Amino acid sequence: MGLTSSLFSGVSGLSVLGDAMTVIGDNIANVNTVGFKSSRVTFQDILSQTVATQSGSAQVGRGTAMGDVTQAFGQGSFESTESPTDLAIGGDGFFIVRHPTDVQNEFYTRAGGFRFDKDGNFVNAAGYVVRGWALERNPLTGEVEDIGSITDIQLENFTSPPEATDSISVITNLDSEGDNNSAGSDVALSEAWDGDLAATSHIGDTAYEYQTTVKVYDSLGSTHDITIYFDKAENDQFYEYIVTCNPDEDQRAIFGATTDTGHGMLGRGILEFTSDGVLSEMTFERFEGGDVDTGTWTLQDVGTDLTNQHFTFEADFLSGTTPMAVELNFGTANIDGTPGGWVPDALSTSYYSSASTTVFQSSTGYGAGDLQNINVDTDGVITGQYSNGQVTPLFRVALAKFQNVQGLFKEGGNLYRETRNSGEAITGQPGSNGLGSIASNSLEQSNVDISNEFVKMITTQRGFQANSKIVTTVDQMLSDTINMKR
Repeated sequence: MGLTSSLFSGVSGLSVLGDAMTVIGDNIANVNTVGFKSSRVTFQDILSQTVATQSGSAQVGRGTAMGDVTQAFGQGSFESTESPTDLAIGGDGFFIVRHPTDVQNEFYTRAGGFRFDKDGNFVNAAGYVVRGWALERNPLTGEVEDIGSITDIQLENFTSPPEATDSISVITNLDSEGDNNSAGSDVALSEAWDGDLAATSHIGDTAYEYQTTVKVYDSLGSTHDITIYFDKAENDQFYEYIVTCNPDEDQRAIFGATTDTGHGMLGRGILEFTSDGVLSEMTFERFEGGDVDTGTWTLQDVGTDLTNQHFTFEADFLSGTTPMAVELNFGTANIDGTPGGWVPDALSTSYYSSASTTVFQSSTGYGAGDLQNINVDTDGVITGQYSNGQVTPLFRVALAKFQNVQGLFKEGGNLYRETRNSGEAITGQPGSNGLGSIASNSLEQSNVDISNEFVKMITTQRGFQANSKIVTTVDQMLSDTINMKR
């Protein structure tokens, strides 16, 4: 062996401790890097050299080498932010992102500082697109379900399309002591309607007892008024009613001349009440065309038609389109399809001795809306809130995990790449299959323990200092050996 071997042992210590200091420096440099995971160096001895001794043979060490550099994937602390698209993972897993120009080139990251770019892509600061599933709501169960395989999270449209009204509810109290203003027949109220487009008034103020108006939407999101007029009928405990719209907006193909008095007339019917003022029976006729006095009316037998437990009228506010069917609910339904089988709801139209008034009214449908806000739930569901009041699930953020996270390859930019040693990515929904949950308005901070790094830095420095002493000491010994010749 000799002194030279001792020199190389000291040099090996200097080399690996220098590398160890590089790892410590990298940890400290990234103490504020979002999603960064600290690294740790382990050492191992080098294969020893066998030497002859008086007792046989022995082994003499030849120095040290770097055994491995491993990462600590423990949870970092969360920092609260003001952006709902800042995401952190509580538990195991990585976000999946792809290269901006290569859809097949996927990477994995714990850094969840995301945002939507001008094209609607959900990206990180470097433009890598976050991956997940598109969502739809099951019409039968109402549950949000993933569609197909993992894809880019991209908002193709920042507006919510309108939806036409298909149901309105009008709950009123009709004064049992009201006047019969349109006396003369059971359909006198409908005969008082004048749908002539040139008319200044389409029904006289004295022709009815009470009116109420509900706003509805067509398929393009425009609003229209549906007005229901009520008048007490000839018989006690009966009210007749008509359903109308603005004649100028009535585009049904059943009309010809502008003087047709049927414009705006959608339907008519009778409400019957018990002696206790409870709605017990009703009729409804749809207006199909012609003059309101002599034109065509279709009786809808809502008492025996199981498919229509309420009233359904048709309106066309967009010329050339299919008329929209709207269900009219007065707060009662015929649930068994038999005459007299009407069951009032908890809130139902009544016939009490008090002023006629609208107790409650509502309608389905809505106009177009602009995206106003984004929320992300713990299960990764990205929900859009729109100006029309709609809250729509859009996408679900996907997470991935690996059998051997130490086998991942660090790409820089807080990114990891899958390798053969890491195994293939196992993808799933947040909160399932051992994957962590999502925290919105949060970023995961570096898990570097700076106090621990300082201690490592001191011990590494001392080790380096000691090994340098080996080199200088051996150098002195070699110098003494050379001086022996003098």
